[in-house]
Amino acid sequence: MTAQKSTIIDIAFESKELGETVNILVYLPANFSPLYKYNLLIAQDGKDYFQLGRIARVADELLENGEIENVIIVGIPYQNVHDRRRKYHPDGEQNAAYIRFLAHELIPYLDQQYPTLHVGNGRVLIGDSLGATVSLMTAMNYPNIIGKVILQSPLVNDKVLDAVKAHPNPHLLSVYHIIGKGETEVTTTNGSVEDFLTPNRKLHQLFSDKGFQNFYEEFDGNHTWKYWQPDLKRALKYTF
Repeated sequence: MTAQKSTIIDIAFESKELGETVNILVYLPANFSPLYKYNLLIAQDGKDYFQLGRIARVADELLENGEIENVIIVGIPYQNVHDRRRKYHPDGEQNAAYIRFLAHELIPYLDQQYPTLHVGNGRVLIGDSLGATVSLMTAMNYPNIIGKVILQSPLVNDKVLDAVKAHPNPHLLSVYHIIGKGETEVTTTNGSVEDFLTPNRKLHQLFSDKGFQNFYEEFDGNHTWKYWQPDLKRALKYTF
C-alpha cells in the first residue's frame, strides 16, 4: 500500500470586496478526511510560503511525526509588489477591503468547503513583513474570528501599535513573533529604508504589557527568507 500524499489545490475565488478573482492555493494534508476537523492556517504571500518557505513539506513532516494538530493551509498569492503594498500596508488603498475579504469572504467560504474548526482558536494568519502586518491588523479587527497569528518580521508603525493598544480582549489572541537583529535598515517596497527592529521591540513590549499570550525571539539575521524558512517548523509547532 502506498503512503498517502498531501495535495495542493488551486482555486479561483471571486472576491466582491476586492472586485477581482483571487487565485488561492489550498494544502490538504495526507490524512485529509471529512470525518476529521482541521485547524486553518491562512498565509499572506501565499506563493512565497509554498515556494520559498516550503511550508507544505514542513507541515507534511510535522504531521507525519505527530508534532502538530491537523491543519489545512491556504496561501493567498499577491500579483506584484504594488498589489501587495495596496492590500497589505496599513495605508494601502485596498487594505480595508483586503481585511474584509479575509474575514467576511474567505474564512466563511473555507468553513463551508472544508471540515474546519469553527472557532477563533482554530484559525491562524501567517505572513512575513507586510504580510505579517496585515495578518495582525485583521486579527485586531476580528478578535472573535481569528485567534492566532504568526508574525515573521512585521512592518510596525503607529497604526499597528495603536490597534494593539486598543484591542479589548488580549486573552483572545495568541502571538508568535520574530524579528532579526540585523533588521535595522530594511529597504521597503516604496524604496524607503526603515528600521524594523526598534518598532518590533515596542510591539513585543506592548503584547507583554497588555497580557497577550506571546512568543518572541530576535534572531541573528536580516529581512529575508534565509531566516524565515528555517523558523517555520518551530512556528507551526508553537501554534498547533
